[in-house]
Amino acid sequence: MKRIMNAAETLVAESLAGFVAAHEDLVAFGGGGRFVRRRTLSPGKVAVISGGGAGHEPLHCGFIGAGMLDAACTGHVFTSPTPDQILAAMDETDTGAGCLLVVKNYDGDVMNFEMAAEMAAGRHRVETVVVEDDAASGPSVRSRGRRGVAGTVVMEKILGAAAERGDGLGSLKALGEGLSGRLRSMGVALRGVTVPDNPRETFALGPEEMEIGVGIHGEPGLYRARLAGADEIVRLICEPILDQLGPAGAFRPLLIVNGFGGTPPIELHLAYGLARRHLAERGVAPARSLVGTFVTSLDMAGLSVTIALLSEDEYALWCAPVATPVLAW
Repeated sequence: MKRIMNAAETLVAESLAGFVAAHEDLVAFGGGGRFVRRRTLSPGKVAVISGGGAGHEPLHCGFIGAGMLDAACTGHVFTSPTPDQILAAMDETDTGAGCLLVVKNYDGDVMNFEMAAEMAAGRHRVETVVVEDDAASGPSVRSRGRRGVAGTVVMEKILGAAAERGDGLGSLKALGEGLSGRLRSMGVALRGVTVPDNPRETFALGPEEMEIGVGIHGEPGLYRARLAGADEIVRLICEPILDQLGPAGAFRPLLIVNGFGGTPPIELHLAYGLARRHLAERGVAPARSLVGTFVTSLDMAGLSVTIALLSEDEYALWCAPVATPVLAW
């Protein structure tokens, strides 16, 4: 697999350096380069901190800025950041109101963020929200319960906006836990992942095969099926989400179509149109939408659909102003 890199060992560090340089009006390195933070912090607000392994860009660093994250910690490819990195981010971004940790439900991420929170005892007030939105997963080799996947963007945006308006730690934790049950995602892959130091894909698909229910670390899905047309592919990933969420009722539906890194915009917008049609057949009309590449699995060819049923307050928080390298409105 050809890559534009000097060495696998330096890829993440060099990429982060380029990212910070490209967005120096919004972000800066903190802790001697151990994490990325907002260039300008807001005194007196809860610091919202997230992170995970590299390979999911633009998650998480791409969502640092006003109305979203205060800091993000990046590990090596598909490897959790260390507790020391996370603690350093808390030390530098806590301006007096405490820290909220937003953590994808993978064992390494959960363990290291928990360790960092324990290390912060006596120095910071800390609460944690674990993102568990994958409709395809129960217990897996990387997590207990549902995995945290593309719905992480929804959680970071809504909690970041709530922190920006002045919500306290307890309110933010309750907000995140309330949203969790109304947030689901599911993905499909047409090609597996090649990590920088391994030329082989994490799983191999034949020319007429697709993998339904994949994770974002190259994990295989729930099952393998014969490659189908776009309408059938979108139906296969939308139906489990809608079944798990149930009727939208008075909630405001948010629809996100997310590319995994190897899928062009022409296919993502095609999938969005089909997803919207499938939702309409189930009586669900999106109040807001987002289409693009937000939570990747390096170069995986495929996409995911995320649906969130938002309360009026959550909907207002999603619509609230945001200024990050990736999201801005």
